[in-house]
Amino acid sequence: MDNPHHSSELRIVTGIMECRTCGLFQRLPAVLPGEVAECCRCGSQLERRRRTATLGGPWAFCIAALAFYGALLVSSVMMLNVYGHVNVIVMMSGPHQLVSQGMGIIAVLVALTSVILPGVVLLMMCAILYGAGKDDLPTWCRPLLAWYERLRPWSMVEVYVIGLLVAYTKLIDLALVILLPGTFLLGALMLSMAALDSTFDAEMIWEHRSVRAEKGHPPYDGATNPMPPPRHMLSCGTCELVLLAPHAIPNTADMGDCPRCGQILHRRKPNAVQGAICFLIAAFVFYIPANCLPVMTYARLGKGYPNTIIGGVHELWQADLWVLALIVLFASITLPVLKIVSLALMLYCELTRRAWHLIGLSKLYHIVMLIGRWSMIDVFMISILVAVVRFSFFAHVTADPGIVFFAMVVVLTIFAADMYDPRGVWDAAGRNERHPGFLPHQHRHPLKRRHRGHGCPKGPPVVTTTPEPLASLGAEGQP
Repeated sequence: MDNPHHSSELRIVTGIMECRTCGLFQRLPAVLPGEVAECCRCGSQLERRRRTATLGGPWAFCIAALAFYGALLVSSVMMLNVYGHVNVIVMMSGPHQLVSQGMGIIAVLVALTSVILPGVVLLMMCAILYGAGKDDLPTWCRPLLAWYERLRPWSMVEVYVIGLLVAYTKLIDLALVILLPGTFLLGALMLSMAALDSTFDAEMIWEHRSVRAEKGHPPYDGATNPMPPPRHMLSCGTCELVLLAPHAIPNTADMGDCPRCGQILHRRKPNAVQGAICFLIAAFVFYIPANCLPVMTYARLGKGYPNTIIGGVHELWQADLWVLALIVLFASITLPVLKIVSLALMLYCELTRRAWHLIGLSKLYHIVMLIGRWSMIDVFMISILVAVVRFSFFAHVTADPGIVFFAMVVVLTIFAADMYDPRGVWDAAGRNERHPGFLPHQHRHPLKRRHRGHGCPKGPPVVTTTPEPLASLGAEGQP
């Protein structure tokens, strides 16, 4: 290995993958382009092969997204005309006005998620694709790919677009609103980044790098040899490389650095339960003032009209904008509660060791991870209104303390979901102590390739993996 911090007792395992949701190690068949490999126990996606070229498709969408992003930075987004008083905003107008109103924390959050991080992740993707085009993936490309996976969820261009639409609906009754080229560039950036995500295959990039085995520690072929004991294996939390130890691995022990991506190896996320509980308690405490205090005040001719989150939903409903009202209600009121309750339920089941609807809890965790950032709609909407409605005594919008508490709820719940390890529920229920070959009959499914045909929803065919029985082990647990 070229990594000096890698533990010499670990062996690389090929042909086996761990489900990052339930912790089941299982043999993975070859996944062809357009196919998806699913966990045979919880149904979570293990691997997916895109039909597009490994590098060609992502390169095209990445270059297009960078072009849209560069043009967006120098373009105006919206113009508001109130009886001859004209105000034009750009992407950084909102953070700038928030700073002038003493909301520096919200200004930094909005600037990072809507302006800075989209450019950062696009530049990182360019570097990753350039490195992946080499015969051997450069060493500097490994941390870039690891950090791209962490930072991409914080690039919230699509959420900002919805916030812009909500702000537009609130302004059309006030004055003449004109959407400038920046708005359409923002929509094009959103679509191109979505296409980039759909064509980029991180697993193919990781497999591009040749992992050399140390002398005396050759790779273990899990496809043909007996399945090792689950407690002797762990998978990297970044690149999902499976490694094998000659002894049982403690859940939170530091096992050195991954030989492929260089990240620290843990069998389970350290302090996952304690950290998630702390973040959830803090989010719950902030949630109460976030809904009780006004998030913004609209002042007209010297008279102020404070608005809470639920008040904004009521205004949209009264204006017959039911779709946007439901979107804001779901994103700002329902989603934070759903995230807090869902994670609290999973933590309760893990701490009490209850095997209660484990598959349903796993699916719920994926939903929480998917919807976590959409609660930022109100934060983006207020940043736009603060920037565009600033006509001194005649009309202006100011951000109120409620938006700070609400933004903290959004960020803390995202941190809680990211820190929590869903495999802990299955561990607490005792489902990962036995080898998958001894799973109850109802949890085992034959290997099959289901090609969706006539009368079925459109989508890629699915490959469901099958765990194989445990073979005899030596005295030291070596296969």
